[in-house]
Amino acid sequence: MPLRRLIQVITGAVAAALVLSGCSGSGGSAPVVVGETNRGGSVTVAEVNAFTSFNPFSADGNTDINTKIGHITHSGFYYVDDSVKVVRNEKFGRYEKISDKPLKVRYTVNEGVKWSDGAAIDAGDLLLSWAAGSGYFDDADASAGTGTTYFAAAGDKTGLGATVFPEIGSDGRSITLEYTSPYADWETAFDVGVPAHVVAAKSGLNDEADLVDLIKESPGGDPTDPTVNSTLKRVSDFWNSGFDARTLPDDPAIYLSSGPYIVRDIVPGASIRLVRNRDYVWGPEPFLDDITVRFTGAVPAAVAALRNGQADIIAPQPAAGTQSLFDGLKDQGNTVVQYSQAGYDHLDLKFSGPFAGKDVRQAFLETVPRQEIVEAIAGSGSAADAKPLDSQVFLPSHPKYQETVKNNGSDGYSEVDIQGAKSKLRDAAPTIRILYNRDNPNRVRAFSLIRDSARLAGFKVEDAGLGNTEWAAALRSGSYDAAILGWISTGIGVGRVPQIFKTGGGSNFNGFSDPDADKAMDQLAATTDLAKQDELMAEVDRRVWDSAYGLPLYQTPGTVAFSNRVTGVKPSPGPLGIWWNVWEWRLSKP
Repeated sequence: MPLRRLIQVITGAVAAALVLSGCSGSGGSAPVVVGETNRGGSVTVAEVNAFTSFNPFSADGNTDINTKIGHITHSGFYYVDDSVKVVRNEKFGRYEKISDKPLKVRYTVNEGVKWSDGAAIDAGDLLLSWAAGSGYFDDADASAGTGTTYFAAAGDKTGLGATVFPEIGSDGRSITLEYTSPYADWETAFDVGVPAHVVAAKSGLNDEADLVDLIKESPGGDPTDPTVNSTLKRVSDFWNSGFDARTLPDDPAIYLSSGPYIVRDIVPGASIRLVRNRDYVWGPEPFLDDITVRFTGAVPAAVAALRNGQADIIAPQPAAGTQSLFDGLKDQGNTVVQYSQAGYDHLDLKFSGPFAGKDVRQAFLETVPRQEIVEAIAGSGSAADAKPLDSQVFLPSHPKYQETVKNNGSDGYSEVDIQGAKSKLRDAAPTIRILYNRDNPNRVRAFSLIRDSARLAGFKVEDAGLGNTEWAAALRSGSYDAAILGWISTGIGVGRVPQIFKTGGGSNFNGFSDPDADKAMDQLAATTDLAKQDELMAEVDRRVWDSAYGLPLYQTPGTVAFSNRVTGVKPSPGPLGIWWNVWEWRLSKP
């Protein structure tokens, strides 16, 4: 089936949210509850990017690897499989629509479901997740520069932001959400996040009950009367960054698990080790005892790890010129699966500093050698067949793609136009700082090509690249003018569009704001008519291109390879990749 939706995670090569796609050293270790020994053996997986946070739901923690580790250490009401279908996890709990007008959905966690420290997952956890994802307490006014945004959640707040304060069930394990307007993505709008009892303790409250009372008693945000709630601010500050970690925290509370695996050890920038959660029975149960994830970066390092037996599964980011390496793996009896991911790499410009003026943004975009970037990075086999992506919201497999591309204005940047850029600059020589992941070879190559071409028009381009564990957090607060990154989606729903492009959206890092686009996205969130959704997304696409927002570069290819020692590996086009069915992995050879 064609993928109808595109985005939700920052990939390092670049929750439900869009997801963003090192150094070495000694990690710490801590005692954890583990499964019986010698049940299923161990495997090693090579991934691209380094782990940075146990809260993949936050704006800073919302990267591909954090999301993957989060998936196997957290359980919830549903997951998305490799055919882009929502699979309900009724061993964890249930959710049901109990009313259409108004839309009401009740979520109930089953008895016996708990965190790895023994604390029950309950209504307090659900209420905190709602508070973080709804923006209910925010009173910030972006245009006036006043007020406070409390929880910096990565996901779009349009849906949960249209709910009234939840009703907590008398069972202590349920809440009911009531929407003030229809919401297309209601089925995947909500799930459990981080443990409320940990957030309460770490933000200075006595216990989870105090946190529940605080959320109940705090007034909703009013941008016309902004008032700082200092206690709630301490809670949200910890939620935003308190789970960030490059090494294994001294306090196990920071890395509690509710899923099939528990983190056991981290070597900063190099690897993370997970062990089976013995108590986990509220979802598909895993077989393997132990999984080590190595962060390998470049394709040759990952291929060498599989060839040399240092990894059993690899999920590198392929680049032009690496096909022979994968062919060599096949020759050695390994399985290689190549597919198109539900994501893309892109260049975004900030709407401030040297890019405050549209003419300067247009000038810079006219210098970007997209076809050359595609051939240098994404091309495999015949590079002449690889083409730049010409939509910010649709992938080429979408039936609306071709029609949208004809009308969205992307043809204005189909070729490099140095003279056109010079005429728009009028002899100015702006200095542009470009942020990217310098530990990702594909991003390094893209930066070099963009820099060299922009200089021909008179731009002064500075390298603002950061390492694997730093660059994603800098997207929200760093000093830069443009960024090279990527988005990858679950393929479910439409919430990823306002997450990126709506004024104040959770992943709107560059300050894009367009009232007409906002109006279209409000309508998008309220309709379940697929044709109308496509029409509205096409309108957003046109508005984004017209603003000189940035440029999509190419749809990201995916490649997974694994040895004949492992079975059950089936990659998904979404942000979880191979990890969506970790419980099905087995060793064919002990």
